[in-house]
Amino acid sequence: MGTRSGSEGVDRARAVAAGALRRGHKPDLTNTAPTDPMGPYPQWGDADRIVSMDPFGAVVADVFRDEIAAGYDVRPTIAVTKAHIDMPEVHGAMAAGRLSADGRLLLANGSAVVTKTAIEPVWWLPGVAKRFGVDEGDLRRVLFEETGGMYPELVTRSDLEVFLPPIGGQTAYVFGDPKHLADPSVTLTARVHDECNGSDVFGSDICTCRPYLTHAIEECIRGAQAGGVGLVVYCRKEGRALGEVTKFLVYNARKRQAGGDSASNYFLRTECVAGVQDMRFQELMPDVLQWFGIRRIHRLVSMSNMKYDAIVGGGIEVGERVPIPDDLVPADARVEIDAKMAAGYFTEGAKPDAERLKTTKGRGL
Repeated sequence: MGTRSGSEGVDRARAVAAGALRRGHKPDLTNTAPTDPMGPYPQWGDADRIVSMDPFGAVVADVFRDEIAAGYDVRPTIAVTKAHIDMPEVHGAMAAGRLSADGRLLLANGSAVVTKTAIEPVWWLPGVAKRFGVDEGDLRRVLFEETGGMYPELVTRSDLEVFLPPIGGQTAYVFGDPKHLADPSVTLTARVHDECNGSDVFGSDICTCRPYLTHAIEECIRGAQAGGVGLVVYCRKEGRALGEVTKFLVYNARKRQAGGDSASNYFLRTECVAGVQDMRFQELMPDVLQWFGIRRIHRLVSMSNMKYDAIVGGGIEVGERVPIPDDLVPADARVEIDAKMAAGYFTEGAKPDAERLKTTKGRGL
């Protein structure tokens, strides 16, 4: 039950309605196999480790060959390919001498060679409910109600346990040999990054998202060149999963409040608009790490206490935690980073106190 392709499911329906896509089209999967074999790893068969994706989603053409031949419509929910990524910050690191081309991981033209994996969400509802500590029946009912009753099977077919939710998935970028991700003796540098279109794509300076993302990419390349492996997981959770409209409303509320944008009211203004500070709820996030067979992250490029707690709670060891360098924090993003450090984000220095939060100000609109 649910919809294939996550948030693109409605676009597919529109294509069918417009006559551009034939209803019931079955893809020809010739030559679509992963460029790099992944697993299987012990975590794939552990019902407590992976509940929000199909571990065999990249190899359905092999695993379900007989069923597909018999006419069943079984489609991949994971795809693995190779790519070159070209980012100005990597060029800058090369120009500054922090990175050097090696012709294998980092090319002379500044492109980094990666293995990238796209993953669509596939929820096993009993496991998802257990992960969140809620009753499965309650979870089903709320999913049904909050999606406008789009999926009645959630409440009428308790025998159907797999749900394809209409949400975005995630993409993983591996720097180096993907097989090394599962080897705890190989140094792994990793970041799990939640989508921020304004910063990641357009360079908005109200947050640290793109600077932290590009810093992680630089660290991953450096680590892979030193004999390790790097991993950046990009999750579609725009605006802390509140959405971009809500995020922009919060920006306006922050900038227009009495006294201006301040770190002391950072979370309060979000909660006033959205009703909650954050809806990312990282409990499901470690599943992708489990899928890669990861047991230890030697260098976690993240300050998030929620991500750290979820990763460690999933049985994955974390060694060093790498904060964003202070010189990469945009001036207007000081409000965000100070508020987050005060709220529990990892920092190597002292946490901002109440007085500092009051004096940390962002610019106006």
